[in-house]
Amino acid sequence: MKLALAGINHRTAPVQIREQLAFRSEEIPTALLDIQAHGAKEALILSTCNRVEVTATLDAGMTVDQLFDSVLNYRPGITLEALRPHFYVFEERDAIRHLFRVASSLDSMIVGEPQILGQLKQAYSQAKEQGAIGNVLDAVLTRAFTVAKRIRTETEIGESAVSVSYAAVELAREIFGSLNGKRVLIIGAGKMSEGTARHLLRAGASDIWITNRTAQRAREVAAMFGGQVIAYDQFPQRLSATDIVIASSGSPDSVITTEMVRRAIEHRRNQPMFLIDIAVPRNVAPEVNRIEHAFVYDLDDLQRLAERNLQTRREVAQQAESIVEEEVVRLEAKLRERGAAPTILSLQEQFEAIRRDVLDRYRSRLGPLSATQEEALEGLTKGIINKIAHGPISEIRRHAAEQTTEDARQGELIHAVRRIFRLGDR
Repeated sequence: MKLALAGINHRTAPVQIREQLAFRSEEIPTALLDIQAHGAKEALILSTCNRVEVTATLDAGMTVDQLFDSVLNYRPGITLEALRPHFYVFEERDAIRHLFRVASSLDSMIVGEPQILGQLKQAYSQAKEQGAIGNVLDAVLTRAFTVAKRIRTETEIGESAVSVSYAAVELAREIFGSLNGKRVLIIGAGKMSEGTARHLLRAGASDIWITNRTAQRAREVAAMFGGQVIAYDQFPQRLSATDIVIASSGSPDSVITTEMVRRAIEHRRNQPMFLIDIAVPRNVAPEVNRIEHAFVYDLDDLQRLAERNLQTRREVAQQAESIVEEEVVRLEAKLRERGAAPTILSLQEQFEAIRRDVLDRYRSRLGPLSATQEEALEGLTKGIINKIAHGPISEIRRHAAEQTTEDARQGELIHAVRRIFRLGDR
């Protein structure tokens, strides 16, 4: 059997192609059955917004093109030829390496993001429920999960914020330590402020206040977070009770002035205030940054932090890639040993059958034997058989364990042993 993976992702195909090939969760069971009907022994489909990949163990007569073609049975309007410029194919070691990199988020749009591991685990569980996971894919995928955990544990690949929203949360933590119980005021109700508020809530912020020139939009955003709407002309009075301000209104002028913040800081008895200005033009007067205990970061500040952290993740990724290579070699050796096991077992069974047959034929000539003699005879014949079997079995195991052994060479050795000792198919 051959391990193969074929797919498209955010680097090889535009969203228009990816969405045509993408699978809804309820479509996957039928697709897995169809892939197996075309000749795959085992199969798994990973379908996310950024990638669609099919991993399978193939019979000798099934090609990777046939594997991908079987997937397209459920995708009218898209052909294998249309996909060919966009899809990639990995086999054996390269397929294992790719799955390890995917699980560890090294192949993600944002290196270090945690979602892909959960998505791969879900794909594995779904395929297993359908009976599409056998010994090979089970070994590869469970090892992929272990590799991902090891990389998270041994490197800092997921530690630093790499989006503007996450960068805002990271800065807020630096200012306040803990965000538990912190109150957030959103001025304006754009998509970026939504994302920032969502991350702040997850980090422990408690109350969300929303104000917007259009009251209806403020109510919509408040409903998302269980927040409270504040009349637009009333928000300056709330500043003194606010720990974190997210400013993203469409106003061409500053909506938060130096005087507003100075009064708020005085009422807060010099407790810090964090102002996230993600509006263009900026909503917070530049002079606010000169006020002690007021910390203002604009979009460029957050973007620079995110880019710096992203570069850090890229550097850490090199360390993670070394772990992947180490684990690929380890799993390959394990799979090779597993592939050699049936031949070793057949050889042992063959020798034991010969020993028993010869012993039974000559036993009558030996006359009555004592228990001690019977034990000695068993030990003698088993010892001879073990000596004979030791050479070929050791050679098979050595080739299986060698990291440099090529599959073709390993196959030739197995074939030769089975032919010499006339072992049947297993």
